[in-house]
Amino acid sequence: MYRFAKAAANLGGQAVQQVRHGSTAPQNFHSKYGLGVLVSGAVFCSTVWGYVLTQTGIVWNLSPVNRLSPKPWRVAEE
Repeated sequence: MYRFAKAAANLGGQAVQQVRHGSTAPQNFHSKYGLGVLVSGAVFCSTVWGYVLTQTGIVWNLSPVNRLSPKPWRVAEE
């Protein structure tokens, strides 16, 4: 596993050197990966909430308006 990690780090380092060699301004993480991270996070969040809302069977406490009716008044017997 160590050899694999070392080779992967070496390949990553070489790729960064090749990318940086062609540009004059250094790129930071947000300019390189910001949109991808944002889109993948939005897709993940939407997928999880879609599953929770449709498949888990949670009963949500929605408004009881027009669902409850008052009980009829009972007059106390004397």
